[in-house]
Amino acid sequence: MSFQDHFSGHAGDYAAARPTYPPALFQWLSDQCLHHDLAWDAGCGNGQASLALTHYFHRVHASDPSADQIANAPADPRITWRVEPAELCSLRNHSVDLVTAGQAFHWFNQARFCAEAARVLRPGGLVAVWCYGLSRVDAAVDAVFHELYEVRLGAFWPPERRHVENGYRALSFPFEVITDAPHFSMELEWNLGQYLAYLRTWSASQRCLRETGRDAVAELADDFARAWGDPAAARTVRWPLSLRAGRTASE
Repeated sequence: MSFQDHFSGHAGDYAAARPTYPPALFQWLSDQCLHHDLAWDAGCGNGQASLALTHYFHRVHASDPSADQIANAPADPRITWRVEPAELCSLRNHSVDLVTAGQAFHWFNQARFCAEAARVLRPGGLVAVWCYGLSRVDAAVDAVFHELYEVRLGAFWPPERRHVENGYRALSFPFEVITDAPHFSMELEWNLGQYLAYLRTWSASQRCLRETGRDAVAELADDFARAWGDPAAARTVRWPLSLRAGRTASE
């Protein structure tokens, strides 16, 4: 599988407008690890999860095949940034305590990535992959959201998107699965401008704009405004997180 670059062309907007993961997720991941020397964040994008991991691990190896995404990541002495694919990591065998992939696993060649994770992890090391589903605000906003997601942009979503919609349940995950992992969700207070900026970072929004010249979000901006109310008012936006976590075999 070749690198499918859906985000480099708007990496700066992506970094500014994407929702953030809950701290409780990283605390839970840390609690599952016996050692906290090195974590590998694969498909790190702009480094959102990479930076969060520095609070729990001494060092973080953050990799992404997009040089533009890495260029928009924050400078931090605890993080080593690498432009490299998740399927071919430069880390040594059995050197990593935790491997993560946030909102990225569906873009990988899953079999090759899982083999790399098994190679670099210590015995009993943890691998965790997660994605977030469709956002929710209220019935009125969500109805316009559905029009955008399904109708206006339906033909522009890459086929891998279905794996996000079903929470990665159909993807192979050849590890000793942790079955009692808690449920996490993301929740942010956004005004209308922030919400629309997020919708424009979608790969389907960008593909539609690129191929047709149409800004599908702008086409529905008035409908979103009527549903939202005061555009300066902060509304609660929620996303459910789907997490799969497992271990390599212990010695």
